[in-house]
Amino acid sequence: MNDFEFVRPSTRAKVQAAIAELGYQPNLAARQLRAGRTGVIGLAVPELRFSYFAELADAVLEAARARDYVVLIEQTGGVREAEIALLTGSRTAMMDGLLFSPLGLSIDDADVLDVSYPLVLLGERIFDGPTDHVVIQNVEGAALATRHLLDGGRRRIAVLGAHEGERVGSAALRLRGHRNALDQAGIAFDPALVVAREGWHRRDGAEAMQELLDRGVPFDAVFALNDELALGALRTLAQHHAAVPEEVAVIGYDNVTESQFAMPSLSTVDPNRGRVAEIAVEALVERIAGRVPAGTGPRLFDVPATLVKRESAPALAEAGAGTPVSASV
Repeated sequence: MNDFEFVRPSTRAKVQAAIAELGYQPNLAARQLRAGRTGVIGLAVPELRFSYFAELADAVLEAARARDYVVLIEQTGGVREAEIALLTGSRTAMMDGLLFSPLGLSIDDADVLDVSYPLVLLGERIFDGPTDHVVIQNVEGAALATRHLLDGGRRRIAVLGAHEGERVGSAALRLRGHRNALDQAGIAFDPALVVAREGWHRRDGAEAMQELLDRGVPFDAVFALNDELALGALRTLAQHHAAVPEEVAVIGYDNVTESQFAMPSLSTVDPNRGRVAEIAVEALVERIAGRVPAGTGPRLFDVPATLVKRESAPALAEAGAGTPVSASV
């Protein structure tokens, strides 16, 4: 049954004939228990309601299936206490290892990541931790988005979705990348163009866009810190009859599937989540299987972001910059 090389062909044929006659199926659970493994890996994300995490989960499932692993998906709500409970709770006994995308934890919680089972971090929430880490390049990706808007002739770029007081989360890192690009272009950063929102759903984007219009601050472009915010912003702009991209260019982040079907289709930054999933699953399986040389410390894997140009923020040659809009729209 296990293709042991020293079994005589005649014996192998008899066993295989008996298997076929009896319809025997091996007990995979028993095999896994004997090997000290469950054949299950975990994936912990804040919310599957976010299209990004739903599509990431799909990519992880595909990568795990190719390696004969089943995926158990957990939602933490991005709550620190729930994330700690998952890391330290008994449910991890059902898994051979865990892929973990934290949102509530901070740098000060790095010691919580020092667990006894294989663990791979996703994203940029915690730096210099004790575990393997697949880094999403938020700073570089945000700079790509802002430079694209600047190259298109935009100079008054609003930012939707900032988190007040945040230091190392995705919002803070993407805002940093935006500011870096402005600095490199010699353009002053205007805090009045930044709208904070704790949530990153479509409703939050629509409300943030309305708040920006109510401020009466002129702007000719919008960088939404994720695609869902951008999709909500597009809705509000349409309600105010603001032409996109003629008056306002809009760009998002994450390249979720829905972004290409928006009207107009949404320019965005692609964090290459398929590659993120492939690298993360392989790194975890290597740890589970003991294929990492003894003494190897935490490994850092960088996945570069790429720009996706669509109708909402075309290149300068395709659509010139228009007159900045304000509350009069």
